[in-house]
Amino acid sequence: MEENKTFTAFAGTTLVASGPLDVVLTAVKARFDLDPGGIVPIFDDRTGRPVDFDLRGPLPEVLARALPEQPRSGPGRPKLGVTAREVSLLPRHWEWLEQQPNGASAALRRLVDDARKTQPDEHRVRQAIQATDGFLSAMAGNLPNYEEVTRALYQSDRPRLEELISEWPRDIRQHVQRLVGGAFPNPQPLTPNP
Repeated sequence: MEENKTFTAFAGTTLVASGPLDVVLTAVKARFDLDPGGIVPIFDDRTGRPVDFDLRGPLPEVLARALPEQPRSGPGRPKLGVTAREVSLLPRHWEWLEQQPNGASAALRRLVDDARKTQPDEHRVRQAIQATDGFLSAMAGNLPNYEEVTRALYQSDRPRLEELISEWPRDIRQHVQRLVGGAFPNPQPLTPNP
């Protein structure tokens, strides 16, 4: 699990918990034990997408299933968390990669890291827009002005977005404001709503 990764859980339009996964799962598990049929979606704040967790059994088992095992320290190479995936490149790209020191994988990692360093604002804005859109589609699709809010999000029109969500349920509105914070290049102060 990435450090500083946060999650948010809702019961209807009410915030149940927000923060690190263990904190959110503890709150959701307590609610689940009282009402196993209740629906409490948990959202990954980085992506805005709902994430499923197996809530059966005692809390320590739920946390053990959800939280990755920490790498053991000791002799040998530490686990890097490498995920193998297929990459399609043209022959000229493979030729160039093969000429790079430490091989193709190391060269690709360096290219990705360099791009992340040189374009952090673009990446942050795109990620915030996608996360906000994911959350909106899951939790606000039936709320008034949903389509207009989405347009304002993609047009980077924060004042319009704030105006459109001003009558939404407080917890949904505040979470949208939190997610959308990184979507606008020049963040403006949030309009506090009771």
